[in-house]
Amino acid sequence: QNISKPSTPSRTFQQGDALQFVSMRNSMRLMKPFSTAQFKLDSLRYEYVLEEVGPKRPKLLTHPHQKLHSSNIKEVFRYPQEVVAPYQTFSLVNQDGSCNVNESELPSFNPDEWRELYTVMVRLKQMDEVFLASQRQGRISFYMTSFGEEGIHVGSASALDPGDVVLAQYREAGVLLWRGAQVQELADQCFANASDTGKGRQMPMHFGSRRHNFLTISSPLTTQLPQAVGVGYALKRSGANNLPIVYFGEGAASEGDFHAGLNFAATLEVPMIFFCRNNGYAISTPARDQFRGDGIASRAYGYDMVAVRVDGNDVAAVHAATAEARRVALTERRPVLIEAMTYRLGHHSTSDDSTHYRPVEEIEDAALLDPVTRTFNFLEARGWWDKQKDEQLRASERKVRCQRLCLRRTGLVGLTGAAVSTRRC
Repeated sequence: QNISKPSTPSRTFQQGDALQFVSMRNSMRLMKPFSTAQFKLDSLRYEYVLEEVGPKRPKLLTHPHQKLHSSNIKEVFRYPQEVVAPYQTFSLVNQDGSCNVNESELPSFNPDEWRELYTVMVRLKQMDEVFLASQRQGRISFYMTSFGEEGIHVGSASALDPGDVVLAQYREAGVLLWRGAQVQELADQCFANASDTGKGRQMPMHFGSRRHNFLTISSPLTTQLPQAVGVGYALKRSGANNLPIVYFGEGAASEGDFHAGLNFAATLEVPMIFFCRNNGYAISTPARDQFRGDGIASRAYGYDMVAVRVDGNDVAAVHAATAEARRVALTERRPVLIEAMTYRLGHHSTSDDSTHYRPVEEIEDAALLDPVTRTFNFLEARGWWDKQKDEQLRASERKVRCQRLCLRRTGLVGLTGAAVSTRRC
């Protein structure tokens, strides 16, 4: 199928000549006469060469993956490090706010846009603190924080077009906040109240918003990857200049759907972004026990995909990497894999106590590389922010979050400030 013939055939077969060809992709056996001695499979982007070895007996000479030959047994055994060099980690801003590059090479945000990036990161952090406390108080049944991963959310979301479709896992609430979702909408979902657009049919943290092109999260691990390929293939066929981005953790990369998703995306040449949050732990399983090899980015080589590894605590680097991945995906019509290196400062969920499988000292050391602190240092070093403004922002965000939760709990939503002041929460 998808066979194109060269303009000058080297020989024309006689009627009745047949070529037996077993497709490498779907094992479908073809028995059909061909009129030329050479042909190309567009879907594989490799050329098969036919050579006549006898009257009316063509032979399949070259396999698409059989380009080179050797009789030296030691040459043909290849170790991973001989095939793919270790991936370097892309970074732009250091923890103290200084830059690794000339500032002209940073994302082209003006001071107000940098402050907006930081504001959403702080908003996510304050929301997590309030919602976590609400779960501990028994107000909601379940919650998952994003402590330490705020830079991934905001950095990647700010590089996307509003028409790009997001397929998330569990820790991408910041993507929704960046796209304009209100914290109250997320609270409605977590509390499963009358304003929940999902009508209380999902457990907490399973957000979704058609208005923000954010597909509803589902509990089964990694199912969103092959689904994202379908979204991307549909966008490709429609001619839209948009793509899907699918988020997952490094633990999800051990699931079969990870490999199925990458393989489908590569063979169908789907413009899309696979975004892996490598935060060091798949619930209680550390990365060293989860897989071997050079992380997740190195797996792209086996699927003929482009990949990049980025410092997930550097919001500027995440933005730049995602923007370039989007450009490559849309212009070259191919999938791109991003591996963002970060650390999960909080527990996996409110059902987990991570101090049972990792030392507290490790968490404290990782907290020194917090992305919110790094972004604050970057802004402060340029005179765009200071500690007084920061304290006011955090207090304001926390007050609004607590007030909205309090109003929702007491049923006072929609009342005026004067009416609310007559009752204590």
